[in-house]
Amino acid sequence: MAYDFDLFVIGAGSGGVRAARFAAGFGAKVAVAESRYLGGTCVNVGCVPKKLLVYGAHVADELEQAAGFGWTLEEGHFDWGTLIANKNREIERLNGIYRNLLVNSGVTLLQGHARITGAHEVEVEGQRYSAKHILIATGGWPQVPDIPGKELAITSNEAFYLKELPRRVLVVGGGYIAVEFAGIFQGLGADTTLLYRGDLFLRGFDGSVRTHLKEELQKRGMDLQFNADIQRIDQQDDGSLKATLKDGRELIADCVFYATGRRPMLDNLGLENTGVELDARGFIRVDEQYQTTEPSIIAIGDVIGRVQLTPVALAEGMAVARRLFKPEQYRAVDYQNIPTAVFSQPPIGTVGLTEEQALEAGHKVQIFESRFRAMKLTLTDIQEKTLMKLVVDAETDKVLGCHMVGPDAGEIIQGLGVALKAGATKQQFDETIGVHPTAAEEFVTMRTATR
Repeated sequence: MAYDFDLFVIGAGSGGVRAARFAAGFGAKVAVAESRYLGGTCVNVGCVPKKLLVYGAHVADELEQAAGFGWTLEEGHFDWGTLIANKNREIERLNGIYRNLLVNSGVTLLQGHARITGAHEVEVEGQRYSAKHILIATGGWPQVPDIPGKELAITSNEAFYLKELPRRVLVVGGGYIAVEFAGIFQGLGADTTLLYRGDLFLRGFDGSVRTHLKEELQKRGMDLQFNADIQRIDQQDDGSLKATLKDGRELIADCVFYATGRRPMLDNLGLENTGVELDARGFIRVDEQYQTTEPSIIAIGDVIGRVQLTPVALAEGMAVARRLFKPEQYRAVDYQNIPTAVFSQPPIGTVGLTEEQALEAGHKVQIFESRFRAMKLTLTDIQEKTLMKLVVDAETDKVLGCHMVGPDAGEIIQGLGVALKAGATKQQFDETIGVHPTAAEEFVTMRTATR
């Protein structure tokens, strides 16, 4: 049977665009449908605008440190509207780049909501198209618990478009998005409280990292409330919000920001017209090659609920394009030792196993851990500490995990990701000459195990 397209991609986010571009480059006839914005969550309401806001919040630290280096500055004034307008202009520029990437690759771009009407058929704005393969890359969507007053809360989607910076912000959640936005709001001048229903935020990260970040955020004056959850939200006569907690306490804020999880974006996608199945968590079920239970339909990215990171979606999109249209170049995505960063303040960088994961996997481990005040802060009164940690297999000497909390952690951990991917040992770390004077050299100068 002759199809309109070899590959029809639903969703122009990072994974979908990567798959579409390279499939077209391999000679396939490709279409992409997108109903919202080119570039997906990352470019529009995710990592890119978030990092720009993190940069803005970090300026406050630079101003505080300036006096130690001889600078006398007038009192600074922050304008939220200017930051958001400049951010919007940059996002529009990136939207245009994504459009050009697709069009210049020979991809047919369809702007509108795509709904699957059969195993090989997609409908967009009333027009039906046939495809040999359909790729679902629709990403995720933030969700707020079903409590009274939930409509008064915002999520990351809305936070990037607030008209003004709230004076008092209540951030709810314990994942990296909650921690990052709490740092943004506080760094830009809002009175910020971070509320989490568990004992300690960032579940799944190394225990030393979690504890260290908690201590540093408390030094900065952030109000951290653990083992706490909201029962209802009410708007008061003056426009402020009253959050009533399950323990009966009441907190007053001008903005309640929820970062308590994301769901797969499957709304009106038409999966009922196919044999596609969902897993127990509601994500699309796929095999090792991203094949769904419908032979003609593939899914990648946040919608499959594996590792929900932009570079992972890019790798999955590339793998799909190669498998379908350039099989001699196909390589499976390796989900081991994926470096990642949390752009908290201070930031986190991590790759490999945590101490807890290594022990659970049966490794006998040596831990090398260092806490120190960064050189840049020695001319200031700031007492922030940097944490660096190596998790090493005591029997093979292989470095199993690298973890950092401190300035430029994300930049530093990228290089260590290469080392772990190559199977580096602690001896090889020790034999590597450090770059002096830097914080990064601490990773190759930790000689004595702390436990």
